Amino acid sequence: MVNGMNHVLLIAAAASLAIVSACSSTPPSDQGNACSIFEQNRSWYRATRKAEKKWKVPIALQLAFIKKESSFDKTARPERSKFLFIFPGKRPSSAKGYAQALDTTWQTYKNSTGKSGASRKNFSDAADFIGWYVSASSKRTGVARNDAYNQYLAYHEGAGGYLKGSWRRKPAVKRRASVVAAQAARYESQLKRCEKKFRRGIPLVPFI
Repeated sequence: MVNGMNHVLLIAAAASLAIVSACSSTPPSDQGNACSIFEQNRSWYRATRKAEKKWKVPIALQLAFIKKESSFDKTARPERSKFLFIFPGKRPSSAKGYAQALDTTWQTYKNSTGKSGASRKNFSDAADFIGWYVSASSKRTGVARNDAYNQYLAYHEGAGGYLKGSWRRKPAVKRRASVVAAQAARYESQLKRCEKKFRRGIPLVPFI
């Protein structure tokens, strides 16, 4: 009887682990609500909070970037072009993962941070990447780290492109930046109402 009970407990534990794993890789059901996102994925809050403390980049901005870039889908990649209108052709870029980082930019991130095993499909690595990128961009362009609109322009165009004003000729990019900025503001407002419960056990460090 004891062995039978142990077997049942092992099955239940395995099932629970499978559910937790599924939740951690499944896009949030309510992507427009930061509280709901972190309720569904508690580890994501810890990841974004860690990146905020490390790089001084707001959680709301991190979430807004990821939502716009991949809709929280770790397998996201740019759609392939069509050859003869039927056959799949090449992808327009090497972007992939939560943050849609390019191969070359991701490699630079890994070299710079020493995180050789970082994966674009890992949410924690993606959050850290955004923090790293925005921090570096801020130093080069002078744009504040909490300026979601201009930071997204620099994220999309690169710091060099941003400084040259390449985005000024791209209304679609400016519209995307406006969407990101608005979403970041909503996330920030939502987090004011619910973040305390996610911060339990996490040292509070003032944001500078």
